[in-house]
Amino acid sequence: SDIIFHPWKKEENGNQTRVILYTITLTNPLAPKTATVTETQTMYKASQESECYVIDAEVLTHDVPYHDYFYTINRYTLTRVARNKSRLRVSTELRYRKQPWGLVKSFIEKNFWSGLEDYFRHLESELTKTESTYLAEVHRQSPKEKVSKQSTVRRRKRAHTHLRVPHLEEVLSPVTTPTDEEVAHRIKHVAGSTQTRHIPEESPSGFHLQSVSKLLLVISFVLVLLVILNMMLFYKLWMLEYTTQTLTAWQGLRLQERLPQSQTEWAQLLESQQKYHDSELQKWREIIKSSVMLLDQMKDSLINLQNGIGSRDFGSDPEEKRKRFH
Repeated sequence: SDIIFHPWKKEENGNQTRVILYTITLTNPLAPKTATVTETQTMYKASQESECYVIDAEVLTHDVPYHDYFYTINRYTLTRVARNKSRLRVSTELRYRKQPWGLVKSFIEKNFWSGLEDYFRHLESELTKTESTYLAEVHRQSPKEKVSKQSTVRRRKRAHTHLRVPHLEEVLSPVTTPTDEEVAHRIKHVAGSTQTRHIPEESPSGFHLQSVSKLLLVISFVLVLLVILNMMLFYKLWMLEYTTQTLTAWQGLRLQERLPQSQTEWAQLLESQQKYHDSELQKWREIIKSSVMLLDQMKDSLINLQNGIGSRDFGSDPEEKRKRFH
C-alpha cells in the first residue's frame, strides 16, 4: 500500500534508475505489523523494447529488526518467447552492510527466505489471476477482432526482430525450460548479475562466510582461554586466603598455649614473629607479581582480539566488495 513511483532517470552509463516507496504488511511476531520499503530499480541498457528487460531491484526494508545490517537484491529478467507469451525469471541475493554475529545472522537469513517465499508466492498468484483475466478477454473477442489483433501483433514483431543484440541470445532463456547448468552459465554472463540461491558453491560470498566462521572460532578460543586464566587467578587467591586463615589460627593457638616468662623468650618470640612477617610479605609479593603477569597476558589477548576484529571490519567494506563483484 501507499505506493509512490518516482520517474525513470537515465544515467551516464546508459542505464535507467527509479525509486519506489511503499508499505508492506508483516506477519512475523518479532517485527511490527507494517514496514516501509525503499526499492531502487535499475534497468540495464542491454534491455530491448518489446523483446527483453533486465531490471535489478535493491530493496531496503525499514522498521524491522537489524534492518541496517542487510538489504536485498532482486533481478527480474522478462523475456518474450512467443507472440503472446513471456517468461519472467527472478534471482535473489541477500547482502550485508555490516557483518552480524552468528545467531543474528541465522535469524536474518531464516526470516529473509521465508519472507521472500511469501512475497513471490503472492506475486505468482497475482500473475496467474492477470493471465486468466487476459485469456478470458481474448476468448470473448469476435473472430474479426482476433484476426486484426493478430495481424497487428505480427507486424509489430517483424518490425522489432532487428533490435535483438547478438549477446542477448546467450543471456536470455530459450522457449524450452533450461537445465541447472545452463541457468548457472547464463547468470554468470549477464552484466552485473546477482548470484542465486541455486548455485551456492560458486557464490562469491562463500569465501567470506568461511573467513567469518574462522574468525568466530578464534574469538571463541580466546574467550575460553580468558575463562581458564580467570579460574586460575581465582584459585590462587582462594588458596592464599585459606593459608592465611590457617596460619593465623595456628599462631593464635601457640600464643594461648604458653606466654613468654623472660626477656630472652620475649626476644625470641619477637624474632620469630618478624621472620614470619617477612616470609608472609615475600609470599604476597610473589602472588601479586603473578597476578600482574596474568593481567598483562589478558590485556595482550584482548588487544590482539580487538586488532583482529578491526582488521576484519576494515577489510569487509560492502561498497568495495560490491564494486569488485560488479
